[in-house]
Amino acid sequence: MPDVEELERIDRIQQIIGYEFKDQQLILSAITHPSAAEGKPVQYSYERLEFLGDSVLGVIVAMAAFQKFKDLDEGGLTRIKVALVAGTTLSEVADELGFTDIIIFGESEMGTGKRGMHSALENVYEAVVAALYLDGGFNTAREFISRTLLPRMTREIAAKPENPKSMLQEQLQTEGITPTYKLVETQGPPHDRTFVSQVFAGMQSLARGVGRTKKESESKAAAQALKELEAQRKADAKAAKKAEKDRKRAQKGARKGKQIQLEAPDAPDGRIG
Repeated sequence: MPDVEELERIDRIQQIIGYEFKDQQLILSAITHPSAAEGKPVQYSYERLEFLGDSVLGVIVAMAAFQKFKDLDEGGLTRIKVALVAGTTLSEVADELGFTDIIIFGESEMGTGKRGMHSALENVYEAVVAALYLDGGFNTAREFISRTLLPRMTREIAAKPENPKSMLQEQLQTEGITPTYKLVETQGPPHDRTFVSQVFAGMQSLARGVGRTKKESESKAAAQALKELEAQRKADAKAAKKAEKDRKRAQKGARKGKQIQLEAPDAPDGRIG
């Protein structure tokens, strides 16, 4: 059973999001930092909920962009989605809603200035989305996102790719490929974790990235992939230029050899008159 302080925080978060939970453990887990759940089963912090919330959020934002901007191509819609589900955007929205004073941190995080507050706010927002989805259904989650996040959806953010993930997706989609990301390693204790993600083009691994959150590690993996793809393109262009130069040199040599052969005098036949 939640203690008095936890019940107070549950009451405050329910007032903020405008929804009363049937299963209060869901929303309690959604606002609990992993440092406050050390030694307890994983479902007592926001980690599992954040995983689900990320997917639910992506679907709802993609649907909203698709319906609102009927003239935008896939690239523009992708840029809008990536901008809205970015860690910076979610943490800003969560802070504006008042989540900063509601997150439950453990003793290991106290006295550190809560250095992970940026990622905690992002994760709690996604976890709240998941909690609403599980307790109230898809429409309940969509109503929350529509009220708190979708007002930031504008045509302007579709104008140019500023996020490495969006830039990589646009680049690979010209070849009919959609990049995918996989969390391959988690390092450090729950209150001070580092995430390692790998980005793939089909079955081919492109690059790895390391960050304080999963999204940051994915963004860095995408940025590294862009650098490596650019380096590969330059190497390919250089090789193609050299091959073309060698081909022209060979053709010129062949033409010169043929001309010399045509201009050479007839050899004596060796007969004695």
